[in-house]
Amino acid sequence: MQKGFFKKLLVSFGACLIIVTTWFASPAWAVNNPELLPDYVTPVVDLANYLPSLQEESLVQELEEFEAETGWKMRVLTQYDQTPGRAVIKYWGLDDKTILLVADGKGGNILAFSIGDEVYELMPRTFWIELQTRFGNMFYVQDHGENIAIIKALDVVKGCLLADNGCNVVPGLPREQWILTLISSLVGGVIFGFAGVPRKENQVFAWQWALIMSPLWGILFLAFGIGPVVSRTADWLPLFRNVLGFTLGALVAYLTPTFARSTPSET
Repeated sequence: MQKGFFKKLLVSFGACLIIVTTWFASPAWAVNNPELLPDYVTPVVDLANYLPSLQEESLVQELEEFEAETGWKMRVLTQYDQTPGRAVIKYWGLDDKTILLVADGKGGNILAFSIGDEVYELMPRTFWIELQTRFGNMFYVQDHGENIAIIKALDVVKGCLLADNGCNVVPGLPREQWILTLISSLVGGVIFGFAGVPRKENQVFAWQWALIMSPLWGILFLAFGIGPVVSRTADWLPLFRNVLGFTLGALVAYLTPTFARSTPSET
């Protein structure tokens, strides 16, 4: 169980690196196989059989109702050995208000998205990278199944499309991601505490050094410790824990040199 937890933690860390260093690119359709598509129009084409029959029927009805109510077109394609490729463009009439989810089991991450230009006004490219990484990674799929990964990703997209200002990040804070923010807060607190250790006689706290080091501990605590929490959840508990972690880290780092100086040396 512990091994699986650390695998998920590694995936969350990799997601952060991907979001920072890469931009999402729409999947390229290099082939054109219209014969793989059904002779009737449906928002879900399950070539890889990831969706049970009843779940597929329910999903088709939900996507059709969502399109009728909002005008946003959501389409799902699952594939494995073969792909219809560019044929889906004509089949579905993909346009600027279309979100196409492609689930392909041949790669390490089963999810990919092709997004219309108008969708980017509500959800930026980094949102789709995070969404793909959170629900499409191999560990999430192993634990929950391909069908749940698809359904969860679609539910998040629908919720963000209905929000007034869309979503800049994927809502919700997975436990592994919160632990990364807690670690960042702790490290930021340690740096803050060491920077504030008195360096002059009768000095209680070295505020000057703390301010000099503020870009480092500020980024760790505010940008990587607090920012991901407040932008993804309204729950106060993880925020409180991160603030507490920063405070404890700062106190330990600040008091450690004091205890070391006050301990009488052995002769």
